[in-house]
Amino acid sequence: MRVWTSFAAACALAIGAGGVAMAKDEAAPAVKPITQMSAAELEKVRTAGAQILFWSDAQRASNFRAMEAQFPGTTATHGTPRALPKGEPLAIGDAEIDAFMAAQNVAGLMVIQDGKVRLEKYGLGLKPEDRWTSFSVAKSFTSTLVGAAVKDGLIASIDDPVTKYVPELKGSGYDGVTVKQILTMTSGVKWNEDYTDPNSDVVKMLSVPVGPGEDPNTAYLKTLPREAEPGSKWVYKTGETNLIGVIVQRATGKTLTEYAQEKIVKPAGFEGDLFWMVDSAGQNVGGCCLSIRLADYARMGLFALEGGKGQVPEGWFAEAGKEQAPIGLPGFGYGYQWWTYPGGAWGGQGIFGQAILIVPQKNLVIAVVSNWPKASGADLRVPQLQFFQQLAMAAN
Repeated sequence: MRVWTSFAAACALAIGAGGVAMAKDEAAPAVKPITQMSAAELEKVRTAGAQILFWSDAQRASNFRAMEAQFPGTTATHGTPRALPKGEPLAIGDAEIDAFMAAQNVAGLMVIQDGKVRLEKYGLGLKPEDRWTSFSVAKSFTSTLVGAAVKDGLIASIDDPVTKYVPELKGSGYDGVTVKQILTMTSGVKWNEDYTDPNSDVVKMLSVPVGPGEDPNTAYLKTLPREAEPGSKWVYKTGETNLIGVIVQRATGKTLTEYAQEKIVKPAGFEGDLFWMVDSAGQNVGGCCLSIRLADYARMGLFALEGGKGQVPEGWFAEAGKEQAPIGLPGFGYGYQWWTYPGGAWGGQGIFGQAILIVPQKNLVIAVVSNWPKASGADLRVPQLQFFQQLAMAAN
């Protein structure tokens, strides 16, 4: 069976965000209530993009494993864990696994097939009970919460205009853009996601000076011009996933962690708690920066693979995990904040090497957390996806 082809072209556009957290739940620093953020903490939040993207390797190695010690945020508490029994080991040699983990600076790798763990291995000192940050893998969580809000009747339809939930965007480039077009990153609004450019939108998006409690992401998005008709052009934009988070929080009246605890963390059977960073308004940052255990990334993949345990509308993940927008590479596309691949596979990606991969044809989930030497690049994402293909082919 052909799982994927054309990897080299595929990953030139592969982007997302990632990290690692090694503090045990019981030993992790307490999350400071949002109302108690100091001026220094507010400044750290406003400049988070510039800080994280330009940390040294040593800073990443230390901070990815304990983002709750670096930034304010909120926590979703786990419930009864989903058991992950051991299965037969994959038909792949330890030397090949070790070589991949060394080349990619991998902190944790897990493969689950038919609900059983067929591979679990750790590096960089990570332990099973430790957390690791997600970067843009968080986007797939945030889009899932849109589905939950639709199921709950709190978002009437993803065809609703964004301005129904965020009226401050009336008269901006987002006027006339739908929630679905934000989910698929086809708003037509101009954006620069260059992680190496200190002046890019992704670096500056939370840095706009605003009043206490005012939404910094919306304030920034209001300033952006439209470059194409809504629905006509795909451009990857972390700021728009932050906007999805704003929509969910306004529609539900809950933080993303509160809603995720109810709709993802407990139904999916996470074994550890989920930490999620906030912006200067105290909102969880929808496009980035939640931290969970490696096995809980895998549980999230199982949750999506199995349809969402009744927490989202029937068929939500069938739509979310299929191509809704072309990205310019045959066989590869973008769904509702999930990347889509040839052979029916789909998944979440994060910079610095984070990923969840779902292969429905093999009832397979792969989860990986890493500390790449740079945010992204085809020279890193291509070998990662090639190795994922190798793992999928070994899962007989």
